[in-house]
Amino acid sequence: MELIYNTSGRCKGLCSKGIGRQDHQLNTYDWLADIPGNDQESQYVEVQFKNTRKGYYRNSNGLQIEKGDIVAVEASPGHDIGVVTLTGRLVPLQMKKVNIRSEADIKRIYRKARQTDMEKYQEAKAREHKTMIEARQIALDLQLQMKIGDVEYQGDGNKAIFYYIADERVDFRQLIKVLAEAFHVRIEMKQIGARQEAGRIGGIGPCGRELCCATWMTSFVSVSTGAARIQDISLNPQKLAGQCAKLKCCLNYEVDCYVESQKRLPSREISLQTIEGEWFFFKADILANQVTYSTDKQTLANAVTISGKRAFEIIGMNKKGVKPDSLTEDGTKPGVSKPVDLLEQESLTRFDRAKKKKKKKKSKGQVKAQGNNDNEQEKPANSEKPKAKQNGNAQQSSRGNNGNGGKRKEAPNRNQNAKPNENASQAPQTEKPAN
Repeated sequence: MELIYNTSGRCKGLCSKGIGRQDHQLNTYDWLADIPGNDQESQYVEVQFKNTRKGYYRNSNGLQIEKGDIVAVEASPGHDIGVVTLTGRLVPLQMKKVNIRSEADIKRIYRKARQTDMEKYQEAKAREHKTMIEARQIALDLQLQMKIGDVEYQGDGNKAIFYYIADERVDFRQLIKVLAEAFHVRIEMKQIGARQEAGRIGGIGPCGRELCCATWMTSFVSVSTGAARIQDISLNPQKLAGQCAKLKCCLNYEVDCYVESQKRLPSREISLQTIEGEWFFFKADILANQVTYSTDKQTLANAVTISGKRAFEIIGMNKKGVKPDSLTEDGTKPGVSKPVDLLEQESLTRFDRAKKKKKKKKSKGQVKAQGNNDNEQEKPANSEKPKAKQNGNAQQSSRGNNGNGGKRKEAPNRNQNAKPNENASQAPQTEKPAN
């Protein structure tokens, strides 16, 4: 792709400025970033802080701010340090999405972060993990039923936000006093849910992608087991639960599609009547619009899979008192097509097999020498049979010639290894009787 360089020396490509840094969660892709003058279309700027916390600020000083710049923004009290994640025309749309309508709630951007600001920010950030461990111990000593999941210091180190998880309402007034005396900062307690905690921590899901709650989800809708039942998913809590120990949010993604597809399938309670007998509903492939019926109501017996359209036809015939010959239109039982799964191509137990020892490769000279020796050993065994046949044929031909009055020919002795003494000893010696 051809790259275009502007006068400021920055490299630009096809919406290359809108991609942003990948270490920020809930990052918004700015598809209008390469439009000339997009940064001046709006004075509002989106700034992201630790993990998923974002804020919207007004660039009242007219600073030249681009996506990825580190800025110091107004806070109460003091200032905070964040990274600019969005500028231009898309910022008012994002503000409308999070229901920010009053301009009084929007604070200002002070300046771009200086070296002294970054040093204070790094010092405050280094204390977060230690503070979280100590705060958990304090909450345990106070016997509070809560879990402190994360601690976030403000950029100037004057304030700390404690994120906690609790199933019930917690009276943490005493906890705030103890934390303020221990860390000498202003304390703010913020309750989050288990899904939000997983989004703040992040991770990789069983699908191989980064967690949805850590990348693009901002509102968390409750998920029930009914979503799994509609999609015919087995109610296995180990497979349905995510890293937050709650039901996976992705169970709600395809529920509407399955509900629409189920409308084209007959009810599970309706049985089909044929001349062969009564057929009961066993299972259904919702997206493929196929239903499997069985002759036994409890177990799978004589299973036949038909389409939803054919099932409705039989139901209409049964209402009129007509019983078809069989469930299928042609009277044959179609075979159930097996699903094609890429994971079936490779067995998961292939890693458990013992590795075979690799045979040492022989040199070419050794292979040729071994081949010659094998041929020499096989030659005598193979050559004895044809020689015997040839001797037999020669003797038969000589006998035939004698019978026809021809001259007698001696059979040639092809066995060169045989000794004459041995042949003579084999002939029987008889004495002629005296006349």
